[in-house]
Amino acid sequence: MKMTLRWFGSRFDSVTLKQIRQIPGVTGVITTLYDIPAGEVWPLEKILELKKEVMASGLEIAGIESVNIHDAIKIGLTEREKYIDNYITTLENLGKADIHMVCYNFMPVFDWTRSDLAKMRPDGSTVLSYDQELIDKIDPEKLFSQIDGKSNGFILPGWEPERLAHVKELFELYKDVDNEKLFGNLVYFLNRIQPVCEKYDIKMAIHPDDPAWPVFNLPRIITNKENVIRLLNTVDAEFNGLTLCTGSYGSNPKNDICEIIRGAKGRIHFAHVRNLIHHAPGKFDEAAHLSSDGSFDMYEIMKTLYEIGFDGPIRPDHGRAIWDEVAMPGYGLYDRALGATYLNGLWEAIEKSDKNIKKASN
Repeated sequence: MKMTLRWFGSRFDSVTLKQIRQIPGVTGVITTLYDIPAGEVWPLEKILELKKEVMASGLEIAGIESVNIHDAIKIGLTEREKYIDNYITTLENLGKADIHMVCYNFMPVFDWTRSDLAKMRPDGSTVLSYDQELIDKIDPEKLFSQIDGKSNGFILPGWEPERLAHVKELFELYKDVDNEKLFGNLVYFLNRIQPVCEKYDIKMAIHPDDPAWPVFNLPRIITNKENVIRLLNTVDAEFNGLTLCTGSYGSNPKNDICEIIRGAKGRIHFAHVRNLIHHAPGKFDEAAHLSSDGSFDMYEIMKTLYEIGFDGPIRPDHGRAIWDEVAMPGYGLYDRALGATYLNGLWEAIEKSDKNIKKASN
């Protein structure tokens, strides 16, 4: 396991590499070229500049999140071939830069959805929150302005203004795309990029839909164990794998996170570990990483990852905004630093227990 933190780059993130370097156990970052729109090629020189900056801080780039996928690919438009070719060139450039993991998603229109980016908790901290009843009352064309208004001035991942300025047109383009068509377009994309991924040993780690059910009647396909296994079997190659995001899968309490981990053994390339508090079906808040603060058994999740032999990058995800920090919602430093330390402690305890059991059995 390689403990990391997500970092959006010195021009966009309130968190610095110097700060990340001081978190115990954190050895790398999951980063991106945040200013390159979906569909455009990532130039090799820009990737190398980013890598040089990260390495100069004493950290490594453990993976990319995200090389965003153009809507033409998800919808299956004729021009998808141009955008897939661009994606292949980007993967080739990442491979040449010795970067070998890409987290991506295949969610239509909205990368992720919340009804509140700063819900106040009793202790005064704030969290991302989702309430289906509130979402159902929102005009999707107005959702971006509501989300953007609580962004603390940051551009939120997956909510890029230049793309979401055309929400109405995007909904029209997706009107004939159901779950099966979206799944077919994903398979087509993976088959097209497979040769470059295998040439450069690049692992593609698909992020689950967030939340794990349809929003605004848009299709959702990476939502549960059944759909995950179907994707892994349909494109049955090592490069095709998962980002195991506990919060996204766990947004639906019917999902057994540990069962998904076991079912995807050997194909989990990246893990986002966070906790949620479930209030009712379709209603949850982000939580601190401690099991006692939310609805997930974080020890069992980490133990299951250990038991299947997971050795990829992992990062604490979201959590709370604490101590009056002003940051990109969900990506403050303080609570994620606490989360990284806590998750590292869990992993060390599990590892020590396993060694003691093996020693006793001998």
